[in-house]
Amino acid sequence: MLDRAEHDSTYTEMRQRELLDGFGMVSAEVVSNSVNKHNNYLTINKGEQDGVKPEMGVVCGTGIVGIVYLTSPHYAIVMPLLNSKSNISCCLRGTDYFGYLRWDGRHPLYASLGDIPRHARLKEGMTVETSGFSAVFPAGLFVGKVTKVDGDTLYVKFAKSGQTKKLLK
Repeated sequence: MLDRAEHDSTYTEMRQRELLDGFGMVSAEVVSNSVNKHNNYLTINKGEQDGVKPEMGVVCGTGIVGIVYLTSPHYAIVMPLLNSKSNISCCLRGTDYFGYLRWDGRHPLYASLGDIPRHARLKEGMTVETSGFSAVFPAGLFVGKVTKVDGDTLYVKFAKSGQTKKLLK
């Protein structure tokens, strides 16, 4: 049942709501973004007056989006996963293996998860989620699925993202 549920976006959203219960949330919308640059950013319509601060995590219903980089009174700039400077600690669901998710600037739907031990039993279709080894994101938030295994590097397809974002307080 869990295998089937991992592919269901409704399950992902329900699980994410459970994991984020207890976090203060600020709902925001994207007013500007880019996906075709090496270092993309997005702008959201909430800022300091709404309680938004740098280093806050940004999520949507299907997974993580990025981290607040700069703020103004009414807007904030977010460094999304689609930025070559983004470096998110992630793990493989159901294992003790973790590594760092990095985007190489090539394709807006894919990134790589490196630093996984070579002895790890890895396969396509594994779920990648936040590890909880940072103060930004709790453990277990959906990031994407492994689409290719190449030694100790995994290629990950991101979850599709909507326009409405939530910020973790």
